Order: sequence, then C-alpha cells, then structure tokens
Amino acid sequence: MLKSLLTLASPGRASGRLSIIDLHRVVPGPDPLFLEAMDVARFEALCRWLAGLFNVLPLDEAAARLKAGTLPPRALAITFDDGYADNHDVALPILQRHGLTATFFISTGFIDGGRMWNDGIIETFRLCPADRLDLRDLLDDPAADYTLHTARERRTWLDVTIGKVKYRPIAERLALVQRIAERARVRLPDDLMMTRAQVVALRRAGMTIGAHTMSHPILATLSRDEASAEIDGSRRWLEALLDERIGLFAYPNGKPGEDYHDETVTIVKSLGFDAAVSTDWAAAHRSTDPHQLPRFTPWDRTRARFCVRMARNLWRSRAHAAARTTPARYAQPRSASNEH
Repeated sequence: MLKSLLTLASPGRASGRLSIIDLHRVVPGPDPLFLEAMDVARFEALCRWLAGLFNVLPLDEAAARLKAGTLPPRALAITFDDGYADNHDVALPILQRHGLTATFFISTGFIDGGRMWNDGIIETFRLCPADRLDLRDLLDDPAADYTLHTARERRTWLDVTIGKVKYRPIAERLALVQRIAERARVRLPDDLMMTRAQVVALRRAGMTIGAHTMSHPILATLSRDEASAEIDGSRRWLEALLDERIGLFAYPNGKPGEDYHDETVTIVKSLGFDAAVSTDWAAAHRSTDPHQLPRFTPWDRTRARFCVRMARNLWRSRAHAAARTTPARYAQPRSASNEH
C-alpha cells in the first residue's frame, strides 16, 4: 500500500519526480546534545525503508534522467554534506549492506584534520568542564552568560551561539570560535572530518563525490570573485585528488535567497557543473532548474510516517523551473580593515 501511494505521487518517466534525501552525519550511538541526530540504528532503518520502497539512484544519473524524462517510479537519491569522517566509517558499511549508493559533498578545506566552525562551537559546549560559560564580551551580548548544568542547557546555548556567529565574515568567524574554545578551556578535536584516503575510499566503493566549497561560507555574503574561488577551488581540489571530473555541487546551508542567490547559480552554471542541490524542501520534476534541485528529509521514526511525509512532499512539490532566489548583487570585496 505504501509503495503504491509513492508510485502515484512519483510515477516515473516524463511525470517523474525526484526525491533527494539530505543528511550530514551518522553517529555511532544516541548523542545527548542532539537527540534527533541520525545514529546507526536509525540510519539502518532508514536504509531498509529506502531500499524497499524507492528506486535509489546516484545523483548524477538521477539528475540526467530527470532532465531526459526517463526516471523510474519512486526515484530517490541520497546525499551527505560536509565530509564528516563518520560518513566513511559508519554510513558507508550500512549503505553497502543495503545495496545503496550516495553522493558525498565535500568541503575540502577541512579534510585531513580540519574542523568546521560550527563543530568548534558544538564541541566547546559539549566538552566545557565548567557549568557556566560567560561569552558576554566575545559576543557583545549582555545576555550571553550561559549556565551549562544539563545537556539541554548546553544544546540551547550552543544553538544560540551558532546563530550569533553564523553570518560573520569567514576570518572573524573562525577567530571567534577559537576564542570561545579558549575561554571554555576546551581542546577541540581534529578527527571529525575525513582524510584524503577516506574520500578516495568512498569513491572506490562506488559512491559519488561532489563539491561543497572550501571553507563552507555563506556564499551570498561574498563578493562574486570570492564565491567563485570557493566553489571552483573545492572542485579543482577534488578533481586533483580523484583524477576525475566533478560535476555536482551543493550550496552551503542552501537556503535560496538567504544563503545563495541568482548570481551564485550563474557562477555554478558558468563553472560547468551538471547539477547542484539546495536545501529547499520539495521534490524535483522535469522543469526544475537542475542547478537548484531541492532536497527533503523527514525525520520520522516509523516507516509509515516516513512514507506518508515523503508522499506529501511529492504531491505538493512545485515547479522549480524559474529560480526561486531573491535577485541580489554580490557584496563588494571586504577591505583588510574589516577582516577580524
């Protein structure tokens, strides 16, 4: 019955719709700071549902078949963003066990011991030995004097802190994260992201690799030249590592009109990418802009609820033929005096 419902919503061929699942990490066990996080047990169940209910395709093949009108019924692609080490160590064996393939979008600047800025904040709040963290001066916020007695408090305040740091210039953001960690007397981990060898191993295992910028910036805040360098730099790095062309891209954060805009899409197209993905919730169909393919991931814990939500997303999906971003100009290049 569930498969029939999904087939009605995504019948294939010219009327086909493509669902793209958007994931980041698969952690070994439940995380007290992120109870909603995808752990081994949940990912095992998700892969079992996907293998039994959908026709799972590599994203490059799925995007080409979407454009050609040759998608199978219930077409779906799996994607992972950023390049976490658990993608290789934890997710890959589970995908292989279920005969599934996925695309991994890599932020190349963090490979081999790097760390994403938001993970610096997360791990600071996770590892802080004290039950209080005063960041009032660092965040220029009189309310930023945080109590950390419980996991719930730590999660609340790390979310608030990420929101205060997220849209700052890259250099300022990184320096601030380091100062926050020092204030908390935390030594940040350097093994969260993949090594070059793990990226190569994913590809050799039949997985697809895509670009995701070098430093995971909010592209809409950069000048055109800066954005182009971030996008092209990650692609060239991966092409040199894997000795093959990279044709897929994922916009960091990925909200149209907020994290990227029309000129960003123009850059991605001009660099020759075959397709790119956002985090706009919908399913793609034949008239969708291939350089703004939407993604959708329901987090339901039962098979029935997951399927119903996937079917609803398929039914309500809107045409993405026209860019849905807000027209905007790139920011002017920042002067050295504005880099903190």
